[in-house]
Amino acid sequence: MKKILLLGSGELGKEFVISAKRLGCHVIACDSYAGAPAMQVADEFCVFSMLDEAPLRAAIAKYQPDLIVPEIEAIRTEVLLDVEKQGFEVIPSARAANLTMNRDRIRDVAVGLGVRTAKFSYAESAEELMARATEIGFPVVIKPVMSSSGKGQSVAKTAADIQASWDYACAGMRGDRQKVIAEEFIHFEFEITLLTVRQRHGQTLFCPPIGHVQERGDYQYSWQPQGMKPEQIQAAQDMAEKVTTDLGGAGLFGVEFFVTKDEVIFSELSPRPHDTGMVTLISQNLSEFDLHARAVLGLPIPVIECVEGASAVVLADKEGKDPKFTGVEAALSEPGVDVRIFGKPTTRPYRRMAVALAKGPGALERARNAAAQIHVLV
Repeated sequence: MKKILLLGSGELGKEFVISAKRLGCHVIACDSYAGAPAMQVADEFCVFSMLDEAPLRAAIAKYQPDLIVPEIEAIRTEVLLDVEKQGFEVIPSARAANLTMNRDRIRDVAVGLGVRTAKFSYAESAEELMARATEIGFPVVIKPVMSSSGKGQSVAKTAADIQASWDYACAGMRGDRQKVIAEEFIHFEFEITLLTVRQRHGQTLFCPPIGHVQERGDYQYSWQPQGMKPEQIQAAQDMAEKVTTDLGGAGLFGVEFFVTKDEVIFSELSPRPHDTGMVTLISQNLSEFDLHARAVLGLPIPVIECVEGASAVVLADKEGKDPKFTGVEAALSEPGVDVRIFGKPTTRPYRRMAVALAKGPGALERARNAAAQIHVLV
């Protein structure tokens, strides 16, 4: 039985714990608040800020895990680099966790590997941001180098928007780095997530591409498979394999791309299951969480089978505690529809609280209709 220390216990962590428990693992779920979703299904839990070095080291020393599995970016990753040298295994690697904690570092890795990205630059003040945005050309996308689920992301259409974008990015930052990335606005036809699985023996597998739509920098609905030309799929797979091979280790990566009429452009990467990949809970024979668990445990992965599927999020609209849900029965009355309620103990505007899933013809419309019937009450 492998002992897993899970760093971050949101809805993605919860599904990973379920997959790992099915394979006989013992999981300790960690997060900054009690009652987090993954804690509800784990064997043990631990509450502390993972940006705080002392309790992070203490948890690793106490539990002596076989595997340390980050679920979020906001971790004092210098600790992971250190404990990996002591013999602890970090998934997929401490270097991957360290690099992907900040958008600037993983983007620099991609550029160094010759991977096509949008034009970008960094800024550490509103004044510097104005200069960098002017060089790139408006409109520009502004993102904190460190955040999660699109927090702090906006589009500055003109110079008049720069101060507001800077303030919004600072408000959405995680960690202690007041730094943003200014990025060329890509006029893409669609965005995809290419779930990429690195196995312990070196083989790399790819799931069919997942299309998705974002608002406020956070995904709202996704579908699989996204139709693409064979040469576009090959280009995305080549770039994903190049970057994930450089990062090393075993596990599932969520690699995001913009797809334009003429090219495929690398956007971002997460060395863990991806929120848009929740569609795989209904569209694949093995979900992204099953694939992550098998990859990190070194277990065989059969052929990945996929049917038409979609996911649509259910959001809260106000702050509150102990949420209740209405409309679940109506949502589930549609054939081929399923619902996952995450179990988050508190709400805030736009917080993701549940997801509706659908499979079969017209899956996206049915998933979105199901999600629209569910309401969060506090």
